[in-house]
Amino acid sequence: MTAPLALHPARSALVLVDLMDRIVALPLEPRKGPEVLSTAEELAAAFRSAGATVVLVRVERPGVAEQPPGSGLVAGLARDGDVEIVKRTIGAFQGTDLDAVLRERGVTTLVLGGIATNLGVESTARAAGDLGYDLVFVEDAMSAFTAAEHDASTRLDFPRLGTVVRAAEVRFVAG
Repeated sequence: MTAPLALHPARSALVLVDLMDRIVALPLEPRKGPEVLSTAEELAAAFRSAGATVVLVRVERPGVAEQPPGSGLVAGLARDGDVEIVKRTIGAFQGTDLDAVLRERGVTTLVLGGIATNLGVESTARAAGDLGYDLVFVEDAMSAFTAAEHDASTRLDFPRLGTVVRAAEVRFVAG
């Protein structure tokens, strides 16, 4: 086991991608949506308690009069003070004000989780890396449509972009 990760709360943000009822309910591997959601909720509570930023990203389909049922964030996930980003592409940066919001808050490190590992999470991470953010991937706070897709991201791609950890390894430094 690696040493616990030490994050500075004022410079860190938890970015949770597409934790919406219709996506959490999909058949996912290597863990089911409710398990990802539970871990994400625990992380969000820890970030809020430490005074760090929590960003909740959800997708809307462009050009439709009404979004499909289950397109809002899972009930109870968002709290006052969280940042909600609505994206219309796979990643959370294109066409949104996410970068501006993070920079305004002095955030330099993003801790990522959500569904799907190899789609929304990875696309967001690649853009974040291009923008100069330090990246941390919480492996047990994400899942994909197949275990192979999840593993390809967490074992091959993410280690090249940042640090891969489990939720239990995420800690904050004092001050």
